[in-house]
Amino acid sequence: MENNETKSEMVRDMFNNIAPTYDRLNHILSLDIDRLWRKRVVRIVRRKGAKRILDMATGTGDLAIALARKIAGSSIFAADFSSEMLAIAQQKIERQGLDERITLEECDAEHITLPDESVDAATVAFGVRNFENQKEALIEMKRTIKVGGHLVVLEFSSPKCALVRYFYRLYSHHILPAIGRMVSRHNNAYTYLPESIDGFASPEEFIALLHEVGFAKVERRSQSFGIAQIYIATKE
Repeated sequence: MENNETKSEMVRDMFNNIAPTYDRLNHILSLDIDRLWRKRVVRIVRRKGAKRILDMATGTGDLAIALARKIAGSSIFAADFSSEMLAIAQQKIERQGLDERITLEECDAEHITLPDESVDAATVAFGVRNFENQKEALIEMKRTIKVGGHLVVLEFSSPKCALVRYFYRLYSHHILPAIGRMVSRHNNAYTYLPESIDGFASPEEFIALLHEVGFAKVERRSQSFGIAQIYIATKE
C-alpha cells in the first residue's frame, strides 16, 4: 500500500482489477463451499421474516441474487464500493430477471444512502474485514435496520483445531495465492486474502464489537471446522 493510499482505496482498486475472474476463482478456490455458506445465510434471513434487505459489500451480487430468489416478495438494496464488481453484478441480475427486485448502488459501508430503520435485515458476506473502519461501518448498518431486525455476517476465521488450522494455513498462504496469481494476473489480491483473515478479529472479539455498537442477542455458527463463521445480531 502506498503511504498516501487508504486501505479502502487499496482494496477497491484490487477488487476492480480482479472483477473479471472473481467469481470463477472464488468457487474454484473455495471448492464451492462458499455457495453452501451463502445458502445458510439465506435460510437464516428467510426464517427471520425479512423482506426488505440491505446486502452490503455485495461484490458480484451472489448473495443478493440468492436472497431475491429464495425469499418471496423480497426487495434487496445491494451496495459495494467497487464499480467493476457492481458492473458484473448488474449483468448477472439482468440475466436472471431480477433487476426489479435488486437495486445496486456504489457506496462504502460507512456512507449508506438508505434512511434510518428502513430494512428488516442487513447482510455482509466476506466484506467486514475489508472495511476501512469496521466499528463505524457496523454502526452505519445498524442505523438502517429496523428495531427487532437483524444483521447477518458471513466471514472467514482461523480454525481453532491445530490440525485443521495447519492445513488451512498451508492452503491459504501458499496454494491459494499461487493459483490466484496465475488466473487473475494480479500479484497482490490473493496474498491479501489470507493476510486479511489473519488480521481479522477472533470470533469472541467480533462478538464483543457487535455488542459494543449496540447489537443484542448475538449468536455465532461455526462453518466447516471454523474456516468461516456466521454471526447473527439483533437490533433492540
